[in-house]
Amino acid sequence: MMNEKQLAAEKSIDYIKDGITLGLGTGSTVFFLVNKLAELVKHGLDVKCVSTSYQTSELAKNLGINTMQLNEVDYIDLTIDGADEVDRKLNGIKGGGGALLFEKIVATESKKVIWIVDSSKFVKKLGRFPLPVEVIPLAANHIIKRFKESGYNPIIRMNESKNYLTDSGNEIIDLHLHEIEDSIKLEQDIKLIPGVVEVG
Repeated sequence: MMNEKQLAAEKSIDYIKDGITLGLGTGSTVFFLVNKLAELVKHGLDVKCVSTSYQTSELAKNLGINTMQLNEVDYIDLTIDGADEVDRKLNGIKGGGGALLFEKIVATESKKVIWIVDSSKFVKKLGRFPLPVEVIPLAANHIIKRFKESGYNPIIRMNESKNYLTDSGNEIIDLHLHEIEDSIKLEQDIKLIPGVVEVG
């Protein structure tokens, strides 16, 4: 029996039309989407795909899906991606899979964006899921210090015994905030810190 995540991912297929340029997100939910999309491509669906991560690109290529770089297309018709948390106003936290920068760039260049989520991702207020912040390694320790002073409970993301690196070679600091009162102001404040690349 399909779980909610898989059902949501496969339902999003209904919005994919022949001939479009499609943005593919990153993460476990998108895995279901890409596998279903590959079946349709084998049966004649013609789509060009722009991926938000090396991981998704490799999966798509291995399944026979036509992938391109963002700079090779003029725009993206539709991007389908997951989210780690979504509130009642449809604000969200993304970046649990480490691709927040590329995900935001691809979404910005898209005419339409669909988030595929299951019921566990809906919250009254964002913050239960740690907020990812992508930073350049040069400034990471100093940014962590600032975050600690602000009470953001920062933890550098690890990949086994090493610092996790994004596809851009940056590091991620996860902020354990528990509850975010004003997500827009928080994002603006964090992005003013030199060395911060993007906020999830």
